[in-house]
Amino acid sequence: MTTLLDAENISVRYASKGGWVQAVSDVSLQLNTGETVGLVGESGCGKSTLGKALMRLLPAEGHLRLNGDDVLALQGKQLLPFRRQVQMMFQDPQGSLNPRQRVGTSIARPLQVAGWSKAAIQARVSHLLEEVGLPASAATRFPHEFSGGQRQRIGIARALALEPNIVICDEPVSALDVSVRAQVINLMRDIQQRSQVTYLFISHDLSVVEYIAHRVVVMYLGRIVETGPTAEIWQAPAHPYTRALLAAAPVADPRHPHSDTLLEGELPSPLNPPAGCAFHTRCPHAQPLCKQQRPQLKSLTSERQVACHFHLS
Repeated sequence: MTTLLDAENISVRYASKGGWVQAVSDVSLQLNTGETVGLVGESGCGKSTLGKALMRLLPAEGHLRLNGDDVLALQGKQLLPFRRQVQMMFQDPQGSLNPRQRVGTSIARPLQVAGWSKAAIQARVSHLLEEVGLPASAATRFPHEFSGGQRQRIGIARALALEPNIVICDEPVSALDVSVRAQVINLMRDIQQRSQVTYLFISHDLSVVEYIAHRVVVMYLGRIVETGPTAEIWQAPAHPYTRALLAAAPVADPRHPHSDTLLEGELPSPLNPPAGCAFHTRCPHAQPLCKQQRPQLKSLTSERQVACHFHLS
């Protein structure tokens, strides 16, 4: 499997009245051809910030390589080749579309920037709408004339306009009801099978992540605490935080075994993070070492890593 995007020691911080907020700290991950990587964690853990940093929408430190070339220092027009290969799908399908522009115009905009001819743009827009299950005539209508699920299909069409290799999906189905959510997820999977596009799928909905993701990255307070194949993590989470997240997820089957590890307490403030392991203030397994020393990611197998002094498996 070919690595397309290689992020190494990515860090993002914000200036605030109380000082600096370290939103993302030394995060490293890889996105490979044709796979979906799920990025999960509580609200405020840095998931969306990391996604925007990888998309080059936020300034970040570290190294970000696309096909081997470091792109973190690129600015302005230098980013155009990067933008053709990495696109973003947003959480709010209505807010991400200009209400005064017809759908066809919104989808066509990245093609215009890339210098496509008018005839080629028209043909591409029609093809994209049909690919996401909408008629070509939808191009002449405005966003408010569509349902939420249809607007998200339009968002998918726009993200795929330039045939990118990577799409960063920031909570792309959280605003949709359950039945529509399933339709959009299945559409994304179908498109991936046809085109081998790679998804970074950011979500707090673990059932959706379990269904769509090949690998999972778990974040807590700006750092990765566990990563590995989805099925393995769901079967035997190694970090207490991962186990608590899975235990809190609703399960339709009453026979499904639940962990007794419950997530208690509030997420600490990134303005004043705990010393040592950031999770020790909420961890039922915390020991004195956890308060003194931050654990580093270590390999459990060739595909699994965990940052915990006393991991569960």
